[in-house]
Amino acid sequence: MRGPRAFAARMRGAPFWAIIHGPSSGDSIRCGTPELPERVRHNPRMNPSAACQPGFEHSGKEVARAGDVIASGLAWSPDTEDRIRRAFQVAHGWREFHSFPMRSVRYSVVHHMKAAGVHGITAARLKRMQAIRGKLLRAPRKLNQLQDLAGCRAILDDIRDVRELVAALRTDLRHELHWEDDYIAGPKTDGYRSHHLIVAFRAKNGAERRYDGRRVEVQIRTRLQHAWATAVEAVGLFRGEGLKNREGSAEWLRLFAFVSAEFAEAEGCPPTPGIPGKAERIAEIRRLAAELDAPRHLEQIRHGVRGTDLALDPNYKPTHFLIRYDHATATVRVEPHSAPRMATASYESAEVRGDQLGAGERQTVVLVEVDKIQSLKAAYPNYFGDVEEFGRQLAQITEDGAATEYAVPARQPPKHKLAPYGDLSWLRGSRLDRSFRR
Repeated sequence: MRGPRAFAARMRGAPFWAIIHGPSSGDSIRCGTPELPERVRHNPRMNPSAACQPGFEHSGKEVARAGDVIASGLAWSPDTEDRIRRAFQVAHGWREFHSFPMRSVRYSVVHHMKAAGVHGITAARLKRMQAIRGKLLRAPRKLNQLQDLAGCRAILDDIRDVRELVAALRTDLRHELHWEDDYIAGPKTDGYRSHHLIVAFRAKNGAERRYDGRRVEVQIRTRLQHAWATAVEAVGLFRGEGLKNREGSAEWLRLFAFVSAEFAEAEGCPPTPGIPGKAERIAEIRRLAAELDAPRHLEQIRHGVRGTDLALDPNYKPTHFLIRYDHATATVRVEPHSAPRMATASYESAEVRGDQLGAGERQTVVLVEVDKIQSLKAAYPNYFGDVEEFGRQLAQITEDGAATEYAVPARQPPKHKLAPYGDLSWLRGSRLDRSFRR
């Protein structure tokens, strides 16, 4: 067999990947060969992953039972291994069944962003199994009832762009708008602000009909809201606390809630419920920032990532990135993939292996989808210690008494064409000062 089919047969299963280690183990890079050329990768006859995936064959009750097993935290043993593996197999299959709807909804969001003339970046992710376990434990729901297994995020320049995009999606979205939570008009008590839409996938042809009704959560937020939300995750990640779920240091949670109110005022939006007026709010932010030594800790997070430049083949254009963050060594490992099915298989394997070894609490693994590598850090800065914007705003609040809305820079044509996947110097592994982690 010769030609593109033969090439696809030889290359399938050989991902292009890279490992970035922290200074403790020595900087190193390992690279493989691109999976498939462009003409093969997007041809369903040569590459099955380019087409819709097979239908899901398990009932809702089977999915619910699999979720119960995963949420139970059942210990691995010779007696339980088959049961646990079966539960993961069903749960992974159910989650993956949302990947095609997720991709379709994200493309719809991108289309409406372009049509409305709003600027920003988008990303998508399938919910981590560890996060699914936590949600099942916190809420009286079953796995088949969760509505955010698949998520799409749009990060826009300012609040006007958010309102324009939300309005466009309400009136002209191909899929069905099932539910809406406006956490900008009504922020959560911890200070979280974003506009959430639960979208039910609607097929446009017979091949897609199997996905009808699958739900995707769309989060639309400003850069300032994104800086706040990812700073909460980054600080929680490095401290080993679930600040995102309101677990951990009460002082850090209080600081974030008060800063969120300042951000809301800067954007002309309602503040966090229960937060006092301007003068008292600023005084409390200054007190908490000094007591927690927050600026120094944010700098530790920022500079805790030291690294190695990594250059990818400019002809290789990955769309999926598997991020592994090791809490013990503060090491980030990123694996680029261009075949969705292969990326998902790596994701599932890493989760099962981590659970089997009891590493679920010590390692965070997430699979994300972005248009280009440069968007990876912008969409998920918490995994790379990027809290620069939040730190800058906190300094401005403590020094000048106010936050400022993101200023959209004047757009100028680039002086020269940049290689789309050239400089990856920000993909770095690191160790942080252990005194900050606990």
